[in-house]
Amino acid sequence: MENTRALQHKKAVPKPKNTVPKPRLRKGPVDVPFVIILFVLLVMGLIMMFSAGYAWAIEENHPGDYYFQRQLRFALLGLAAAFAASHFDYHHFMKKWVVIGIFAVSILLLILCLVGPFVSPHNGSYRWIQLGPIPEFQPSEVAKFAVIVTFAVLFVRFGKKLDKFVYGIVPFLAILGIVAALLMQERHLSATIIICIIGVIMMFVGGSSLKHLIPLGIAGVAGLGGFLAYSYLSDKAQLYFGDRIAAWLNPFAPEYANDLTWQTRQSLIAIGSGGWFGLGLGNSRQKFLYLPESKNDFVFAIVCEELGFFGALIVVLIFLLFIIRGFHIANHAPDKLGMLLAVGLTVQIGVQALLNIAVVTNTIPNTGISLPFFSYGGTALVMQLAQMGVLLNISRQSIIDS
Repeated sequence: MENTRALQHKKAVPKPKNTVPKPRLRKGPVDVPFVIILFVLLVMGLIMMFSAGYAWAIEENHPGDYYFQRQLRFALLGLAAAFAASHFDYHHFMKKWVVIGIFAVSILLLILCLVGPFVSPHNGSYRWIQLGPIPEFQPSEVAKFAVIVTFAVLFVRFGKKLDKFVYGIVPFLAILGIVAALLMQERHLSATIIICIIGVIMMFVGGSSLKHLIPLGIAGVAGLGGFLAYSYLSDKAQLYFGDRIAAWLNPFAPEYANDLTWQTRQSLIAIGSGGWFGLGLGNSRQKFLYLPESKNDFVFAIVCEELGFFGALIVVLIFLLFIIRGFHIANHAPDKLGMLLAVGLTVQIGVQALLNIAVVTNTIPNTGISLPFFSYGGTALVMQLAQMGVLLNISRQSIIDS
């Protein structure tokens, strides 16, 4: 009888539960500091668009605020897309039909840049398409987002298989190869570089084995170096890439002054004219038809000229805060999918801003890279803001610090 009671008592004692506390999740408000940083960048970009685009609008027989008004409309459309995306649970990307559809549409749009009645060439490049009444747009902006989503989903699905070369390297290189091949056919070098950088960083963060990544990285750097050296030193240096490299190394050479380096020369003049404190908002001289694309890829040069070194430094610091806060959201994401999406989206904006500033200051060759939230362009602005909505959705489901 005593043994029976002892046995019943033993069964009645509850088993100790796992003492490791589960992370507390936040579902509700978005990350307010990130929203503030985003709005500051957007407002500054619109102000600089009004200044940088004024002279060119008049030259093209438009009202002075033509580019500002169009950029404002794109910004409002992008904010609406961001609001919608912030309420779209990012976990839906894990559905096969969603991720396959996003990637397939991006590839189809890239192909349409090269063939068919929708091609809209500009200056020898085939980066734009025109679909009926829809304003012409750049499919490369869709491709950036597609690569980020596809990579994030595959890393989650492969899980522990990522240590194997066939899972951790091959599929991602295949995706980058397909996208890069199409972009290079469009002569869209800048988008190719940005997407490849995003892909490599996501492979590193996502869990691809370093024993595979390091040799591939070394081979990639060596191959790029060899290509650049061949383009510059060979008899074919006058080809597309070789010309750009030679002009970059000799921006003030007479043979390039009125062609390849005109834009770079005018950009450097604008930056130098700004000095420490700038000529004042709206007082740029180079924007009066001297600096091509002053409202687009080279808007940062107008920032330097009008706001000076300290104004340009503030813009750089705000982008730096953007990156820090984006990584904060990634670090507090509730799962690997959210973390990878946040890393990819943050890296896209950060890398693009860094490369644009490097081009404007002639630190790297001119490759036609726009400055996020500043440069004129409807496709880019709407897509960037929509992607920020995805980041905000991740922040709404983030882990709360203990």
